[in-house]
Amino acid sequence: MNVTFVILAVVFGYIIGSFPTAYLIAYMKGINIFEVGSGNMGATNVARACGPRYGVLVWIGDGLKGIIAVLLARWLIPDNQALASVLGALAVVAGHNWSLLATIITGSIRGGKGAATASGTFLLLAPTFLVAITLALAAAVVLLTRYVSLAVLTAVSVAGLMFVVLLGIGMLDPIYSLYLLVGFMILVRHRSNIYRLLDGKERRLGQRAN
Repeated sequence: MNVTFVILAVVFGYIIGSFPTAYLIAYMKGINIFEVGSGNMGATNVARACGPRYGVLVWIGDGLKGIIAVLLARWLIPDNQALASVLGALAVVAGHNWSLLATIITGSIRGGKGAATASGTFLLLAPTFLVAITLALAAAVVLLTRYVSLAVLTAVSVAGLMFVVLLGIGMLDPIYSLYLLVGFMILVRHRSNIYRLLDGKERRLGQRAN
């Protein structure tokens, strides 16, 4: 395994993750996404500020970042697809959550919360049955509560638990244990949402950003 290509996979993954999809789409609508609603560079905030279809565009764009980063890492490290997948996933989510490009634009460390970007990596790394279960569960939570953040937190927790089980019974390469750090990064970035959910102050889907 070529160490240079491993480093390139991480660097390119981070740069891809840093691409500020939400900022650019909101900017085309004349809105600075960092100055409205939660100030988060993510699909939910864009949906509240610009409308649902723009939020969907951001989610798709951020999800594609995850897919592209993992595929690129696999191409760069063909002799260890498991390691490549995990490194690509970790790098792209870190790049999205703590975006170099968004930081350059704003002058302070900014980024999203990682859910959409992580979902793109999840499609490539997780077994199909787990993807289906997680998506169904997240959709059910949104339909029942209209809390997108609660759906994300529930999906991440269940997916993480299932990964631990699959690792424990030998269905996944041990290197996939590092993929749990993706879930940790999402939980860290959702701290404020957790506090608002506990206080009953979290915005529901459909509420406009101020």
